[in-house]
Amino acid sequence: MKDSFNRRQFLKYAGVGAAALGICGWSSAEERKRPNVLFIAVDDLRPQLGCYGHKQMISRNIDRLAGSGVTFLRSYCQVPVCGASRASLMSGVRPSRDRFLGYDTWAERDLPGVVVLPRHFKNSGYHTISNGKIFHHAADCKDSWSEAVWRPKGDGNWRNYVLDRSKRISRGNADGKGPAYEAADVGDSDYFDGKIADKGISDLRRLKDIGKPFFLALGFLKPHLPFNAPKRYWDMYQRDEIDLANNPFRPDGAPDAALHNWGELRAYAGIPQKGPLSEEMARTLVHGYYACVSYTDAQIGRVLDELRRLGMRDNTIVVLWGDHGWNLGEHGLWCKHCNFETSLHSPLIVSAPGMKKGVKTNALAEYIDIYPSLCELCDLPLPSHLEGVSFAPLLTNPDQKWKEAVFSRYFNGDSIKTDRYRYTQWRRKDGQVYARMLYDHNTDLAENTNIAEFAENAEVVRRMSGMLERIREASG
Repeated sequence: MKDSFNRRQFLKYAGVGAAALGICGWSSAEERKRPNVLFIAVDDLRPQLGCYGHKQMISRNIDRLAGSGVTFLRSYCQVPVCGASRASLMSGVRPSRDRFLGYDTWAERDLPGVVVLPRHFKNSGYHTISNGKIFHHAADCKDSWSEAVWRPKGDGNWRNYVLDRSKRISRGNADGKGPAYEAADVGDSDYFDGKIADKGISDLRRLKDIGKPFFLALGFLKPHLPFNAPKRYWDMYQRDEIDLANNPFRPDGAPDAALHNWGELRAYAGIPQKGPLSEEMARTLVHGYYACVSYTDAQIGRVLDELRRLGMRDNTIVVLWGDHGWNLGEHGLWCKHCNFETSLHSPLIVSAPGMKKGVKTNALAEYIDIYPSLCELCDLPLPSHLEGVSFAPLLTNPDQKWKEAVFSRYFNGDSIKTDRYRYTQWRRKDGQVYARMLYDHNTDLAENTNIAEFAENAEVVRRMSGMLERIREASG
């Protein structure tokens, strides 16, 4: 990360004027009580929710949250893998060729000395709590929290099977991986996300009278694999009505670099080691994903209900995000780990006191914007290392002109999304581009035809490649 590319320069480059930054919604710290922050992370949640127009998904509580705030229809993660995405979001810093690569990312290792989001709030007088999965590793940046990081304890396996343990298999892994799904006829708190909600509710009751603002982070695990959820959430859906991907094929002209063998899923019992899934298995997995979303949605609803019952809702900012998207058979892919829209497009909902309610914005936003946005909403100073832009102005005027582009990367692949296009290019260490793809989202939002090599798109490719190069150089 080069010091010469500072926040003010980035604002100009991204198409946001400095005049947009003065909106905080408050007068001064002395004239008000600082708002609390309820920070909700959901693992592997794609924006397939009712509030995003997907009516088949039963997500009543997330939809209710959207009704009390602003839904970002075009928000994007920085990296389509959990550990790296979370480290980037929590630090407010972009990934690079040598930083924030895979799931085994540690923010404090990759960015020693950088003050991460919860640490900044703790330093500013907030009581900070981490429940569930916030950073990928519980010990990462552990000094950011006012209390010891809490994660639910089960049978020693985070995958949280509650049925017959003999179903597990060994694949050279100490804990083994069992089936890719489970539907036990048990209560919500028999699986981990119910326990996380229980802990969050207990914390809210304590925090009500703590005498200082709080930053309460809840990291729900589902719909991450395996798709394990109480049976009653599976029963909310009719199996034969489950939609399957309508483009389960390789995009025309897509380079090999764009695709992968979805090894994360293939490690589970019952999943073939090569080739596509059967339609029966694909339908079961999509059914399981839906069930897990509805299960986690119910736990989020329990927490929000308690926040309101305790009388704290009106002074609490609630932000909900999924760490990246997920593929459900699109392009023949499952899981994340790629530069397609399905892996990079991820949900973001913000409900803040005094801001708009029940509105949607088409403004481009990215996850490194969350850190500066929360600072601005809570009247905290902006650390100099931040590379994102506060979207606080969008919470009062969601239709204003905003960023020209947002950026993501996965290992050697750099991706840029503008209002119309998504462009991705892969570079070797010597800087040579060895693969690229371009999709026109005005005509091909599903990204079924790569038009990067079409002669009429040469200028678009040149311009977007130049934008990627500038941001790549700035971030290292």
